[in-house]
Amino acid sequence: MFEYIKGKIEFVGPEYIVVENHGIGYQIITSNPFVFSKQLGEEVRIYTFHYVREDLMALYGFQTKEEKILFTKLLNVSGIGPKGALAILASGNPVQVIYAIENEDEAFLIKFPGVGKKTARQMILDLKGKLQAVVPDFFPNLFTEEEERFQSPSVSEWEEAELALKALGYSEKEVRKIAPALQKEKLSTDQYIKKALQKLLK
Repeated sequence: MFEYIKGKIEFVGPEYIVVENHGIGYQIITSNPFVFSKQLGEEVRIYTFHYVREDLMALYGFQTKEEKILFTKLLNVSGIGPKGALAILASGNPVQVIYAIENEDEAFLIKFPGVGKKTARQMILDLKGKLQAVVPDFFPNLFTEEEERFQSPSVSEWEEAELALKALGYSEKEVRKIAPALQKEKLSTDQYIKKALQKLLK
């Protein structure tokens, strides 16, 4: 119903924020309202999802369109409601969640509040292979056109893996922290990426 609401943040509470738009204050439930504290009084754009049930009508908000799409996909999984989907988004970033689903990492998924083995398995069954088209930004090619210059024999497999990890949103500090342990092994680029993500997602 609403793609997004653009307005001034008037209130930040433990469960929701209030965004005023043309004299109307919209109560918007978010996974972590306090991330908006620094923007109190400022104009923001919040992507929204209007949830309607017989006994409930609520507006859920997200900082990015990708978070909103992942939220709606999680709602389609049996056993996951709005609160559960928000808890998953609050506990892990979308890249981590998607990677765990695509790699059938049940051990990682059950770390989320309210997610047991049965729900984790259901998430994998319902969503694996269906998120790349929906959230393409979280599945960048290992080398974009801008990065083709790095594809030369002089570039090591680890350096290629570093570029891919940074493209996935990990900081140089995070990558540098795990580099020494991984560089002791002689692996392919894909193997480096897989092992690096396992360490970063712990």
